[in-house]
Amino acid sequence: MNNLQSHIKNYLEFCQYQKRLDKKTLKAYRIDLRQFSEHVCTTAVPDITPDTLEGYIAELHQKYKPKTSKRKIASLKALFHYFEYKDIIDRNPFHKIQIRFREPVILPKTIPLHTVETFLSTMYRCHAESKTDYQRKNTLRDIAVAELLFSTGMRISELCTLKTSDVNLYDKTILIYGKGSKERKIQVANDDVIQILHKYQRAFSPHIESCGYFFANQSGRALSDQSVRRMINKYTALATIELHITPHMFRHTFATSLLEADVDIRYIQEMLGHSSINITEIYTHVAMAKQRDILANKHPRKTFCF
Repeated sequence: MNNLQSHIKNYLEFCQYQKRLDKKTLKAYRIDLRQFSEHVCTTAVPDITPDTLEGYIAELHQKYKPKTSKRKIASLKALFHYFEYKDIIDRNPFHKIQIRFREPVILPKTIPLHTVETFLSTMYRCHAESKTDYQRKNTLRDIAVAELLFSTGMRISELCTLKTSDVNLYDKTILIYGKGSKERKIQVANDDVIQILHKYQRAFSPHIESCGYFFANQSGRALSDQSVRRMINKYTALATIELHITPHMFRHTFATSLLEADVDIRYIQEMLGHSSINITEIYTHVAMAKQRDILANKHPRKTFCF
């Protein structure tokens, strides 16, 4: 293992045990930094110059989309900040580099509310028509998952890692551990959703106890995000919905629906667990698109004829 690789290994351990970063962030760091170590010619960290970094950054821009490049550069900047902090280098070469991004605004994809209703009604119909106990339990769990995604706007990773102790159905609250281990508590305000969660919890009680997670399969293991994706694809097909629906689209629909109902954006930021209001403001673009549609099609000026 060369000098650079050794320092990167120490940095990743620092991120895991001292900064307590989550597994997905660590995995991204590991990939990004391995790519960098394989690219540079030198193995001595002090020999890495601003020119070296600028050449690598230019290559990233050629290979990847702006969002991916930005993440990879952020991983690298964090590494060199660590090198400076640990006195491995005297001066951080990033101090002499100016980086600017021109990222296109990509609006979050939402699910039309009538499509959400069709999707959920299909799930309830499948549950009512279940022919075996196994089918009945699985459809019940599927409904609980979809209802909770839509009711709370939580990420799929947050839903799949919910512990039994995080869910308090009597207080109607869910304790969510988001990115960077940030905690937030969200209310489940719909009584029908609470009732479904109660029914699911009773039906899956032995499986939940077996794995310690709130959402489990009938083998007693925690539900995976891939299982949730497959489940959504299954009911989308059964409902003959042409739109490709992903778990994250429930989150976008949750946020956009609240914004269109004139909920203060700071409340939405808190419910989504965004660290910055700037992240939440992406939904204002979606709301403006809806506003244009309303004014173009509903405003009485449309009917005037001269």
